[in-house]
Amino acid sequence: MTPRNIPLRAWVPSWRGGSCNNIAVMIPARAVLLDLDGTLVDPAGGITGGILHALLANGIAHPGDEHLDSLVGPPLASGLMTIPGMTEALLPRVIADYREQYAAHGMAASRVYPGIEDLLTALRAAGRILAVATSKPEPLARRLLAAKGLDGYFDSIHGSAPDEVSAPTRTSGKPHIVAAALEATGQGPQRTVMVGDRLHDIEGARVNGLPAIGVSWGFAADGELEAAGAAAVVHSPAELGRLLGAADATTVDALRDGPA
Repeated sequence: MTPRNIPLRAWVPSWRGGSCNNIAVMIPARAVLLDLDGTLVDPAGGITGGILHALLANGIAHPGDEHLDSLVGPPLASGLMTIPGMTEALLPRVIADYREQYAAHGMAASRVYPGIEDLLTALRAAGRILAVATSKPEPLARRLLAAKGLDGYFDSIHGSAPDEVSAPTRTSGKPHIVAAALEATGQGPQRTVMVGDRLHDIEGARVNGLPAIGVSWGFAADGELEAAGAAAVVHSPAELGRLLGAADATTVDALRDGPA
């Protein structure tokens, strides 16, 4: 059993150098909350291509690929308002055009990341409670998970409200989605961990008192997950599975406290 007074950095391996090898600690999560796009599913341009289509259709110039990539993760309306030329008046139409394009083409283009189904199978076999916590509208998240054959792995699925333009939806962000997923698991923050690819996942976990694991195969910029306070960053679903493989109640307290 890991001593409670051992600093986190002595137990969580460094992710520097592009690999997270010889994992020396496991997070004892009874429940695991997972982000969707960029964590479970690769949008394969379905999100960014759909957004660009909607912007151009409404007379807004291409904001650049880096700016488009940054929109994968946060609530869509909030992200769109950072684009030059976007206005409150245009926002509902742009979102509607994007959703139409995504439903017609983007969802089919999305693909499950290699190793994710093996990870989910192993976590279920280990008795973990699994939930999705995504900023994608919940009905759309359910459709995507069903289309990719992943919905059966999860005990619950949580996303944003279908009305993406309303002020409450735009300002509540990821924390309230993580809170709903946490409540549905029936576990406390001491027995639950959040997994995601963007700083919004890490921040949503922190607000709810959860440790968070970052995954490097998504859309985070270099250093984003570490700066946001991820307890660890992993580079493959297999590494993530190893990190989630134990049930030692003392190590989660250290992870919730953050690096020493």
